[in-house]
Amino acid sequence: MDSTKLLYDGKAKQIYATDKENEIIMHYKDDATAGNGAKHDQFAGKGILNHTISGIIFDMLAEAGVKTHLIKKLNDRDDLVRKAEIFPLEVIVRNITTGSFCKRTGCREGLVLETPIFEISYKNDEYGDPLINEYHALAMGLCTLEEYAEIKEETLKINEMLKEFFLRLNLKLVDFKIEFGKTENGEIVLADEISPDSCRLWDVDTNQKYDKDVFRQDIGDLIETYKAVLARMENK
Repeated sequence: MDSTKLLYDGKAKQIYATDKENEIIMHYKDDATAGNGAKHDQFAGKGILNHTISGIIFDMLAEAGVKTHLIKKLNDRDDLVRKAEIFPLEVIVRNITTGSFCKRTGCREGLVLETPIFEISYKNDEYGDPLINEYHALAMGLCTLEEYAEIKEETLKINEMLKEFFLRLNLKLVDFKIEFGKTENGEIVLADEISPDSCRLWDVDTNQKYDKDVFRQDIGDLIETYKAVLARMENK
């Protein structure tokens, strides 16, 4: 990495400046967190795995016409990306019931939803990333009505692409969360990453979990799980 000016140090990534105002470097760390950072550990090579997996997915989405912040991969941990003002929203899609949705509603786990559930939460660790709706987002100035509509439309398109992509790997896309940003010219782009850190993936035949739940629930080896996801991608 040529740049040494650290702009942001997050739970799973670091952001560095470059010599261009509108380009930054996104570095994948080996950290794993759960429960808004209440659980934390490091796993050697995790950043490389997430970077590789996310790169494959972002390339697939870009080929399908999705606008992303990715400019190019620099090495096995770093991406050159367009600088974008990230909307303080976690954008969530649920295709199968599990996790916090079941805890909030009492719904049984594993219910396949006829229509995906679209949710947003206010990305703020201090308040525990609370679930909100579009009226909250507008009232709080987190986005405009037009921006919300574009984010929702793009997210539901991405969901269909990801479901098809993972099904070819014999994996069910249970749910996922993504982030969007706005570039200097006002373009809304998909940002951050898409990986087993941010998706729940279950094997089609066995419902075995291939995502960060193995870390959250202490039910498996995180690195071997992520390696297995990447192996399916590379062998498809």
